[in-house]
Amino acid sequence: MAHSARLGAALLRMAVVYLVAGLALGMYMAMSQDHTLATVHSHVGLLGWTAMAIAGLVYVAVPACAANRLARWHFWLHTIGLPIMIGGLWALLATGNARIEPVVAAGSTLVTVSLVLFAANVLRHAGTAASSGPHQA
Repeated sequence: MAHSARLGAALLRMAVVYLVAGLALGMYMAMSQDHTLATVHSHVGLLGWTAMAIAGLVYVAVPACAANRLARWHFWLHTIGLPIMIGGLWALLATGNARIEPVVAAGSTLVTVSLVLFAANVLRHAGTAASSGPHQA
């Protein structure tokens, strides 16, 4: 399996873990009628499931987007930043301890930078000759 396909597949595997985690948290909130963690649930769904799945599909479908340093930086910053952000957000909302905000900010910054790199990567490499996949004529 090419490196670009492995990167895309890794993002897809992580995305489905976040999908299940988001569903479990949503079910917990619904059953307990405690929606304190609704913001965590949203971030798990949007940045974990949706953003990672879309990026993974882009990397599989457009190999030129996965075959560069921007893709690797995106992958690692998102992979490291998201659990930091979600864990910090969970702790902040559960305890109300404002001293946790820098943790949330650090994780959020890593994820934001990762997604800016992803956007720059797609803008730069999508549509290049190296992007032709097996479905091209």
